[in-house]
Amino acid sequence: MREETAPAVVEEIRAGEAAAEPPGLEVRELSHAYDTRRVVERVSLTVRPGEVHCLVGPSGCGKTTTLRLVAGLEPVREGEIRIRGRLVAAPGFAVPPERRRVGLMFQDFALFPHLTVAENVAFGLRRLDRRRREARVRELLARVHLRGYEDRYPHMLSGGEQQRVALVRALAPEPDLMLLDEAFSALDAGLRAQVREETLAILRETGTATLLVTHDAEEAIRAADVIHAMLDGRIVQSGTPARLYAAPAHPFVAGFFGPVNRFRGRVRGGRAATPIGEVPAPGLAEGGEVTVVIRPEGIRIGPPSGAGVRARIVARKDLGPVHLVWLGLPDGSQVRVRETGPVDFAEGSEVAVTLDPAHVFVFPATLR
Repeated sequence: MREETAPAVVEEIRAGEAAAEPPGLEVRELSHAYDTRRVVERVSLTVRPGEVHCLVGPSGCGKTTTLRLVAGLEPVREGEIRIRGRLVAAPGFAVPPERRRVGLMFQDFALFPHLTVAENVAFGLRRLDRRRREARVRELLARVHLRGYEDRYPHMLSGGEQQRVALVRALAPEPDLMLLDEAFSALDAGLRAQVREETLAILRETGTATLLVTHDAEEAIRAADVIHAMLDGRIVQSGTPARLYAAPAHPFVAGFFGPVNRFRGRVRGGRAATPIGEVPAPGLAEGGEVTVVIRPEGIRIGPPSGAGVRARIVARKDLGPVHLVWLGLPDGSQVRVRETGPVDFAEGSEVAVTLDPAHVFVFPATLR
């Protein structure tokens, strides 16, 4: 009689197998400098096969340098990099880029203009014989709906078609890791979302660990399993998009998801004062200077007879289901409000405003 394995045991076995599989990418304590200027400072992250991680941050924060170090385009001076458990870079040691099993996609697609689509895709398949190489090219082009485009040249393709060719060219050698540097930013907004979703679906399906560099908050939120927020060369917070939105650990992270209202204040009795009212400041030193970040969706507007601080509507803009409102406060400052429900107050109206604590964050002023 055949024994059945309990579902809980099966899940435990699968979890153990997943844990035993080496990560697609491990970066440990990676630092880098140009001359005396430190541009990457003790960066560590782990990307599992099939996961998509995003490095986000302002220009000059170190995210592209991190990607270049992983790709092997810069020598590692501090820290180490492993791909599928294999050491590929450490101080004084480097596996050449072409032997790292890494796929690269850039903003400009970097297709060879003098080669056909089929020749571009086959470029990294020289180790295969002609029959297997042609079969692989046909398989990949069919996967991105470009069957029949084999003999066209890059200038004959649309931006989205060029992006798909760049993707399958990078996937052709079956890399263990895919690196994307602002790979979708050259496409118009509608096409960008479509091509990004198609690209990431294929990478997840093939179990390819993926690291995407982007400055676009919406792209990171939609694309990433994990976001790594970088500032001044350091990762200031890593987590799922939902985690970073709900519990930002730094003012930069709190403001990454859109415009915010910022105030300076001091902690008195465990609370910090703002022009819209006092907010809790748990765990922060009494008398310490703080930065209070309030998201526009965290400010509620009500009739002037209600509870809250009095304000006046300076301007408003209706954007279909979303309404943007600018409020003038008694101290002369203004705040931005984002409402998804109806706003029944005209410009010039007096209103009462209150705060939703889920969208209010207090940080030590030393975090900038």
